[in-house]
This record gives sequence, structure tokens and C-alpha cells, in this order.
Amino acid sequence: MKLALGPNLYYWDRDAQLKFYEEIAASPVDIVYLGETVCSRRHLMRLQDYLDVAEQLAAAGKEVVLSTQTLIESESDLKTLRRISGNDKFRVEANDMGAVRLLANKVPFVAGPTLNIYSPQTLDLLAELGATRWVMPVEMSRDALLPIQQSRRSGLETEVFAYGRLPLAYSARCFTARHHNLQKDDCQFRCLDYSNGLSLKTREGQPFLTLNGIQTQSARPYNLIGELHALQETGVDVLRVSPQAYHSGKILQLFRECMEQRMSPALALMQMEKLMPEAPCNGYWHGKPGLDFIHNDHLATA
Repeated sequence: MKLALGPNLYYWDRDAQLKFYEEIAASPVDIVYLGETVCSRRHLMRLQDYLDVAEQLAAAGKEVVLSTQTLIESESDLKTLRRISGNDKFRVEANDMGAVRLLANKVPFVAGPTLNIYSPQTLDLLAELGATRWVMPVEMSRDALLPIQQSRRSGLETEVFAYGRLPLAYSARCFTARHHNLQKDDCQFRCLDYSNGLSLKTREGQPFLTLNGIQTQSARPYNLIGELHALQETGVDVLRVSPQAYHSGKILQLFRECMEQRMSPALALMQMEKLMPEAPCNGYWHGKPGLDFIHNDHLATA
């Protein structure tokens, strides 16, 4: 099983991002996804910057994948998409069907989690077009994944979002700007003020959602560290950790140690309690409400 770092979903200043990926180059991760997938107004890191980082990570032995934007809204977005799809060195993660169209039957690609792959037939269609890896939708359960795994083509890898705040929805509106009574086109780049997103709570003070520009995330970080055995049994090939502003390197290290059976998932989960922005959830994996956290019996006795 491989360990992947997903694309950074937040808006950090350029120096912070460059320093982050310098540290990732020395981390125990196999695959790194790079690129802006949320909002085209986030341009402190240009495509050329990502390509330069990609070269550095590849030199450090990482597989690099360039991720495309999820919502394409302008000719400028299309121009960037064409440049990413036309690069002749790095594999591309397609996060909308426009990207699939540009990549289909030309170069192998990764079918991203926002392509809504819920059936063996959809996955088979994308495989025919050139997908060599697919990322399971974040709300899919293990029971829903099983029949897809049983019928998937040989050589087609399955990747599962295993840690981080869940990207639940995207909108043409910017909720972070709206929170500050600003128009989307005059957002003043307020996302820079929230390196892990803007947390929302219920009237009772319970964590509810996280605003991240046009993206809505879960408040609680999804955490499948305790499900490694089930993930392996289900035939999952890659686990994805989503970057957070703090402790991403430590999170990756804990996943690696558990994957190599040098640490128990129970101990890793205990250590993660100090590293997560909120208490964890894993309900979707079990077919339960997403914000639930289901404790495994083997974790209690580990």
C-alpha cells in the first residue's frame, strides 16, 4: 500500500507553501499531488511554481501528480487546465470531466474524487479513456466500494481519502467572502486569514462545517488510521492524507509506521489527538452519518 499527500486545499502564502513542500520532500510519502483545486483567484503559487516544486519532489523520489481545478468558470481557468493537461512529464489528476476530455486516450491520468464514480460501469468507462488510478468519493462506504473493487480492471489502482477535513461540496459562491460581507470578485483574499479554513459551530457550540472559499468541508478531520486492516482487505492501493497547516509531516509519519506495522493504530490514534484541529470522524466509511466516529473493537484491545 502506498501513501499519498493530496493537493493543498487551503490558501497559504507562497513562502509557506514552498517551505511546506521542502519538508514533504524528506517525508515518508510516496505520491504528492500538486496544484490549486479550489479557487482560481488563489494565485500566489503560479503553475510554473508548482512545476518547479514537482521537479524537486521528483528528484527526491516522489511520484508527482498535477491536480486540476474542480470548478472551471472562465477562459483563464481553461487556459490553465490546457497547460496542465498538456504537460509532458507529470501525470494529471482530473477533477472535472473537462479535464478528462483533454486527457482521454492521450495520456494516463488519475480520476479524482470529484468525478463522482459510484459504480463499476463508470469506473470501467474512465479506465477505457486512460485512467490508471481512481480516488473514491469521500462519502462512499466500504460496503459500496467492495463491488467496485471486485470488478475493477487489472492494474487500475484505488485511492482512498484517509485523513483530513472532508471536501463535501463546491459552489460558484465564495462563502468565506460572504462571511466578511464581500463580493467574490472583491474577496480581498480573506482565505489567507484561515490556514485551516473558517470553522462553523452550531448554536450549541458543536463543530459543524468548515468554510474554505467556495468549498465546504467537514468540521472534523476524517481519520481512517484505525481502518488499515479493512482497507488492505478491501484491496485499496493508496491512502491519501490531506495537508493541514500544522503537523502534516507527523501525520504522514504515523500512517507510515502503522502501514509498516511498527506502531499499532491504537497508539497512533492516541498520538494524533494532539495533532488534529478537532475530534476525528469516520462515519462514511462505515455507512453511518459522516460526523460519527466508530471505534473498532480491535483498537480498544490493542
